[in-house]
Formats: sequence, C-alpha cells, structure tokens
Amino acid sequence: MIDIHHLLDSDYLLACLIPLILLVLSLKILGNPREILDAIFGSTRRHVVGHFSVQRAAASYAQYAKLSRRELAAMRASYNKMSWAHRHIGYDLGYTKKLARLEDSIGTNAHVTEAIASLAREEFPEEFPQATWLQPEVHGDISRVRESLKHFVRDWSDEGRVERERTFAPILDVLKTVPPENRAQMRVLVPGAGLGRLAWDISGLGFQTTANELSYFMNLAFRFLLSEKYTQQPQQHSLQPFASWFSHQKTTDPLFRSIAFPDVVPRLSRNLSLAEQDFLSLRAPKGEDGTDGYDFIVTLFFIDTSLNAIETVQHIHRLLRPGGKWINLGPLLWTGGGQAAVELSLEEVLRLAEIVGFSVYGESEDEGVQPAVERRRMVECEYTADRTAMMRWLYQAAFWVATKAR
Repeated sequence: MIDIHHLLDSDYLLACLIPLILLVLSLKILGNPREILDAIFGSTRRHVVGHFSVQRAAASYAQYAKLSRRELAAMRASYNKMSWAHRHIGYDLGYTKKLARLEDSIGTNAHVTEAIASLAREEFPEEFPQATWLQPEVHGDISRVRESLKHFVRDWSDEGRVERERTFAPILDVLKTVPPENRAQMRVLVPGAGLGRLAWDISGLGFQTTANELSYFMNLAFRFLLSEKYTQQPQQHSLQPFASWFSHQKTTDPLFRSIAFPDVVPRLSRNLSLAEQDFLSLRAPKGEDGTDGYDFIVTLFFIDTSLNAIETVQHIHRLLRPGGKWINLGPLLWTGGGQAAVELSLEEVLRLAEIVGFSVYGESEDEGVQPAVERRRMVECEYTADRTAMMRWLYQAAFWVATKAR
C-alpha cells in the first residue's frame, strides 16, 4: 500500500509537478501545443495566402513588372521562331518596335504598381514581417492587377466619364430625391465598391457612405488615391492600361496612349468610410433613433459576383432598416463552372427579392405612386471598355429600386 504522506514528502511528486507546471505556463504564454512545437522546432505550418488578401494583392503589384516582362519575353520568343523571311516582313511592319513600345509601357505602369506595393507595406506592416511578397509561394496575379489599372480609367479619369455617367446617373438620380437637409442623418452602403468612385460621389451628396470591398487588389488601389503621401493633385499619375492586349485594334498608337488620373483627388471624410471585408460579414449599424440598418444599399455590377445569390439578397434585406431601399444596376454574369450555387434569370432574381421581403417597383411609370426615377428598366452600358477598340462588349444591365416591405 502506498504511503501518501511519504509520497507528498518525496522528490517524486516535485519531479512530476515541475513539467506539468511548465506545460501550463507554456500554454498560457504561447496559446496552444502547436505553437509550442513551432517555438521549439521552428514553424511547421505553411501559411496560406487568400486570393484577394492584402498579401497576394501586394505581391501581385510588386511582381507586375517581372511578370509582364516574362510575357513579353515569350512574345519575342514566338516572333523569333518564324523564318528569317517572315521576321524581315515583321520588321518592315514595325512589329519589333511595337514590342519595344510594350516594354516601355510596362515601365510606365510599374511606377504606379510599385508605389501601390510600397503603400501596402507601409499601411499593413503586420502582414509583411519578412517581405512576404518576395517569398516564392506567393504568386502574383497579373490579370487582377491589369483589371485594377483599367478601373483607374473607369472610375478616376476623364476618359472614363461617359461610362461612369451611364451607370452612375440612374442611381444618383434616386438618391437626389432625398431633400438635402435630410441626407446627413442617412446611411448608404455600397458593396463591391471597387476603386470607390460611386461611393465617393454619393458621399458628396451629403450621405454617410460606406464603401465595402473584399478584394485588396481594389482596396490598395483606392488607398493609393486616398493617400496624401502618394496622391496630392489631380492628373498626377499616368498609365497605359490597354497596352497588354494587341487584339481588336484598328491602329497601333491607341494601344499605348497614356491616360492621366485622378480627375479629382478623393479623401476619406465624415461622410466616407471604408469597410474592407466580405459583404456577408457586415452587420447593420446602430441608429441614433433606435432603428438599426442602412437607409440605402447600392449594388452596381455586384449581384452576379455572389456565389450564393439567395444568401446575398437575404443579407441586403437584413442590413436595411424597415422601409430602406435597395438600388441595383448590373448584369447577371454568374461565375460558371458550377462555382455559383445558383445562376438565376432576371425574373428569378426579382421573384427572390419578393420572397425575401422586398417590394420591387415595376416598369410602368403609372404603377401606384412610383417616382419615374425608380422605374425598373434596362440600361445599356459598358464596363472598363477600350473606347478605341474594334470590339465592344455591351451589357443590358438591369436597374431596379426595391423597398424593404417586411
């Protein structure tokens, strides 16, 4: 039989308790057993970088020049595979000079992309403790960077004004029906805000506006314009955003045209704030009158980016205050390949809105007391288009205003 008193007085108990105490202290300090192993043997985990994360976006901007020059090298290699006679004809056509101009345009665009990468490092230092974007496992996405560069044109250049006005006007016309003296107390959410021009324009009408965007490819580009360090005056920056695609061109020179931006300098203010997160993670804001929710939610080219349209429409409804309005303008270009849970027709989307609890205005101007600006209709428009190209991609975008009825 074990003598308890002898055991308590012995060194055996102390020898058993010391490791246990050390384990408890380690868990307290380091958090979990995996972190203790990491501390002893070095990290055993591979950090997974999200596709739209600040790390991948910054890496992509930083690697833009390298990846673009790699593509250019492949283009030159393809050219050099031709026979001498065909290369001579290509030379007479000026194709080698065209490739040289492409190399110059890469350098022009890199001034912007490298500045955006530097801004990311400065504004998110905790995300780049060891120059993450230089690590081999973080691969840049050059297509996303090129898309963002074209958004500078659409949202913040004189060349993009016609395209903006075509899509912004129906939305702004609805918001302008609110008396100016009432706007300061009203909240507007713009999900999928991109580079923020629509949200900025809405804030200029006097509404408390939140620009919501998940992708840091967009967020970093918008922050580049908002930064007093990087953008101080209109037309300060210049890009050649269409140079990377030689197809559908009448002549060569428009490919390499430089576009200055921004046409105006945006800044965050009392009326403009950012919500850099997944739309579905947003919560309704608290109202001073005790009523939670936004007065307006504006979705421009947004609904079809959802992988679950039912969940998205339900969340729009949840975020609005009673009687709040959802203003939508956009196509239904669903993510294919079975990635989207549902790919709905316009008729199905409108029926979904009614099922969720919206009242959607109709197409007839004499339906009830509906204001003419809120009439449901189709709007023909383009999106980040090259106005000089031989190809035009026209959307018949659906516009509607829906009220949270229940």
